[in-house]
Amino acid sequence: MAVAITRLDLAASDLRQEASRTRDACVVRRLLAIALVLEGCSREDAAESCGMDRQTLRDWVHRYNDEGIAGLSNRTHRNGPAPRLTSEQEAELVRWIEHGPDLERDGVVRWRRVDLRARIEQEFSICFHERTVGKIMRKLGFRRLSVRPCHPQKDAAAQEAFKASFPFLVSTALTAPALDRPLEIWFADEARVGQRGTLTRVWGRRGSRPPAVRDHRYDWAYLFGAICPARATGAAVVMPAVNAEAMTEHLKAISACVARGWHALVILDGAGWHQTGDKLAVPDNITLLPLPPYAPELNPVENIWLFLRQNFLSHRIWNSYEEIVDACCAAWNALMAMPERIVSIASRDWAKVG
Repeated sequence: MAVAITRLDLAASDLRQEASRTRDACVVRRLLAIALVLEGCSREDAAESCGMDRQTLRDWVHRYNDEGIAGLSNRTHRNGPAPRLTSEQEAELVRWIEHGPDLERDGVVRWRRVDLRARIEQEFSICFHERTVGKIMRKLGFRRLSVRPCHPQKDAAAQEAFKASFPFLVSTALTAPALDRPLEIWFADEARVGQRGTLTRVWGRRGSRPPAVRDHRYDWAYLFGAICPARATGAAVVMPAVNAEAMTEHLKAISACVARGWHALVILDGAGWHQTGDKLAVPDNITLLPLPPYAPELNPVENIWLFLRQNFLSHRIWNSYEEIVDACCAAWNALMAMPERIVSIASRDWAKVG
């Protein structure tokens, strides 16, 4: 027996107008089916024209009579089993993952699903399958990632203090003539590029290990690079060695790129060839600001090197020093042709003054 449409506050034209404004295709079909019935169409024809059977239309008429248009939306039922780990236990699991395993207690130096499964069973008396442990880790926001090496003497507190006091450090480093000029923030670093090369990730079939060429000779060059994120530009030189003379040439290249009338603050690490002295000549429009010791994370040029290696300088064979130099120049020029990439990689919120 057909169910009558008892809700008459909206006419068929109103339902069609509502359907034109609705973005959910399922709700649109239900609105149009009910509108057809109100216009005198048979239930069978209305259901067929809107991609449903008569019983389904009957169910939606029930919902429409009881709740109006709101009753035509899909409802998600969340009546599944309760999580086996409490919120406190999940927080403890997060702490384990972030702090890493203890070799003496856990017997491993990195967490695997099987290790976490054993630790959960030991601590919480709950036994999971390894795949379930993986699902829990993804739910908590964890993924398998490549690690970034850091120096054992890294001082996280010193890095945070450097970022917090950056405007004060800048004002202290600048000399009196530079204080009257507008300021550009530059970052500088060096990278060795050579025949030994680097390998990077590639797409491959699951379970395979795709091969990639890697040279075993030892010729190399040094790419001195500096970037100014605010202007999306940079300056680089390729040198056969790292020393004060090579750094002087790099500073000359940076100086030539500084906007006329502006002053450049060049942020770099504390390498010996970055120290001002008799051998290192610093141009008048440049001031050097050293980073805290063992803090490459603060220098975005490190991320520039990663981008260049992954996209231009990996999986290559070079037969001479000249070929290495040409590859470095081509990679740097390719980066300079992507100003939006420079801004994306190198911008740092803390590196601002004024």
